[in-house]
This record gives sequence, C-alpha cells and structure tokens, in this order.
Amino acid sequence: MEPLRGAIRTYAWGSRTAIAEFTGRPVPAAHPEAELWLGAHPGDPAWLETATGEVSLLEVLTADWEGQLGPVAHARFGDRLPFLVKVLAADEPLSLQAHPSAMQAIEGYEREERLGVPVSSPIRNYRDTSHKPELLVALQPFEALAGFRPAARTVELLRALAVSDLDPFIDLLGGQTAGDRPALDPADAQSDADGLRALFTTWITAPQPDLDVLVPAVLEGAIQYLHSEAGEFAAEAKTVLELGERYPGDAGVLAALLLNRISLAPGEAIFLPAGNLHTYLHGVGLEVMANSDNVLRGGLTPKHVDVPELLRVLDFTPTTEQALRPAIHSDGPEVVYQTPAEEFAVSRLTLDGAHLGHELDAPAHHDGPQILLCTEGSVTVHAKSGSLILRRGESAWVPSDDGPIRLLAQQQAVLFRSTIGL
Repeated sequence: MEPLRGAIRTYAWGSRTAIAEFTGRPVPAAHPEAELWLGAHPGDPAWLETATGEVSLLEVLTADWEGQLGPVAHARFGDRLPFLVKVLAADEPLSLQAHPSAMQAIEGYEREERLGVPVSSPIRNYRDTSHKPELLVALQPFEALAGFRPAARTVELLRALAVSDLDPFIDLLGGQTAGDRPALDPADAQSDADGLRALFTTWITAPQPDLDVLVPAVLEGAIQYLHSEAGEFAAEAKTVLELGERYPGDAGVLAALLLNRISLAPGEAIFLPAGNLHTYLHGVGLEVMANSDNVLRGGLTPKHVDVPELLRVLDFTPTTEQALRPAIHSDGPEVVYQTPAEEFAVSRLTLDGAHLGHELDAPAHHDGPQILLCTEGSVTVHAKSGSLILRRGESAWVPSDDGPIRLLAQQQAVLFRSTIGL
C-alpha cells in the first residue's frame, strides 16, 4: 500500500478552487482544474509515493500485473487496471456527450486506425477500444442533465414555454402530455424513442440560420415562463437560459430540453450506461468509470462534433431520473453503489459514532486492487504491508495481495473505495 498522487487535468470548464482546496494546495490555482485522475490510464497515470521517490502507477503495474491486480482481475481484464477514478470539479457545463458500448468502441477504434486518424487528432472519436460506463457520486451539491426523459413529459415542458416555433417539433413527439396517455408499455417506449430520435436529429442537423431563429425564441420563452410563474419547469428553464448564454445558437441548447434535469445531494449518485446523452452542469463529484477516454460530443462545445457517429451511439430509449440512480446496499459503515459494470465497484465508508476509536475491518466485497480516497476527516488504513494515514483529499493504492484492510478514525471520516466489479 502506497500513497497515490493524482494527475490534474486542466480544462476551461474546471474550477480554480475546488480541487486545489480539496487536495490542500494554494487557492486559487493557476488554471481551471477540472479533473483529478487516480488510476493507470496511459494518458495521465497517477503516481505512487514510495520510499525511494515517485513512480508511475502504470509503471508499477506493467512490471507486475498479476501481483498488483491479483489473479482474478488479471484473468478477467488482462494486463490493465480496468477502472479509472476521478474527482471532477465543474464550474461551467461540460460538453453534451455520450460514450460507446464495448462493441461500438472496438469497431470505431479499428475503423479510425484503418483511416489513419492519429490518436491525438482533435477529430478522433475513439482513443481506445473500451466502453465507458460511469458512476458519479456527488461530493458537493451537483447538477446534471442525463438521459432522454419520456416524450410526454417533454411535450409538457415545450408547451409550458409557449413558443409557437416549437409547435412543429412537439408534433414529432406525438403531441401528447403525460396526462393524455396511459402508462408506457414497450410499444409506447419504442414510439417515444423514435420520436426523440427524429427530434434530436432534426435539431442537431439544422442549418445555422434556423438555429439562430429557434434558439433565441426558446430563450425568450424561458424568460417569460420564469417571469410569469414559479412553475414546475423552473430548473429546466433556468438551465436552458444559462446554456444559451454560454453557447448562443448551439443545437445543444435545444437538445438539453430533452434530458432529465437532475440535482444530487452529497452522497447521491447516478449511473450512466453506454449511449446515455448527458452533461454535468456544476458541482464536485467522484467519478468512477471503465478505463477509457472515448467521448462522442453532441454540442455545448467548440470541440469536434461527429453527428453521424453520435447518432449511431446514442440510446434514445426514454428513462427517468429514478432509473439512473443506482440501488444502494448497506453493510455496516459501508454503502455500496450497485451497478452492472464489470470493471468497477464503488462504496463509501462512513466512520462515526460507535465506529470511532477502534479498528474496524472493512467489509470485503472484492478480489482485486483498491483505490482509496478520503473525502472527509482522516483515517488510518492498515494493510498487510503496513499503515498510512489518509486525510481529506488524499488517496492510496492497495495492491490485491495487500488486503484486506482495517480502518481507524478518531473523528468522523468518509472514505471512498473503488475496486473491480463483482
């Protein structure tokens, strides 16, 4: 077990304060810090702080894959750490995006290799052959858009904005509100998906002159809606106004009207499978995903948007906020976020009350390496090779053969644990 120093990624949408303050460095940072990577992704591996100096986690794994990962993880995932842990800090919205399935990632990567598109190219869609399911757990209040909401509910939103220019598009969704139709059966869900695909495709492929008329009309409708009443769609109206201000004339502003608007309190989470269109709006969260950097963008960005490839990847099946929230299983002080991902498992250990002042065996739900991240207080971690103290913002790498771990806290502490899926 060794302390782990994450790699900081700077993007324009990041924060000059959140990650710096979290990791105990001077505030403000010189540049907006968007992500703290804790893993062995070749693009930016984390660093182990050993007695002889820092060494890349990727180097350590390359030298001893089976010993570090353990025989089970090595047999399942080969010579790679299958998950990547990030602390994400969004002061501004991220691009509207989706991630491919495993098969789509392999096909896309091989296709771009045949075409000779450099992996570093800004128009490259697939930088590796992995899919990228991801779990986001809020560390602070967190705002997001994710998943196409049921069409009838979107019809209600579009009608509430009272923008006549939207009327033809409402017809693409069938024009019925939730009160006009019975509960969805599979045929209705397919009809919704077809309507959502038609509407999204129409908007994202619209000529810029058309967008320059429609987007301002929608923004004016949102202003009037907020002035006239504090209605049920206030959060959606405010969000579209904020996006429209940052990205005038962007089709992604319209696409945002089709997605579930989600607010997460600290500790709450959403799980995003392949094909889920989403953007993170604001907040600080822990993100754990398959070890991939494949992103298909759909707007709200100056970066490359490959519309045909995005449409190939997107899943237009309607979903709800509740369906995106993972089931939670409690085992003593540990809360496990249950997802179908094979590459990772994530849990939160809260040490307080009766758990303080004496050693506690961390429940064992895994057979592989662990990345630990302390997000509150401080905790002493005991493993076979020794002990270390993790304070807020500090993390550790625990090789497979160094567990199980025991924990000791004198005051309330919160520790997140990421490992391979069951």
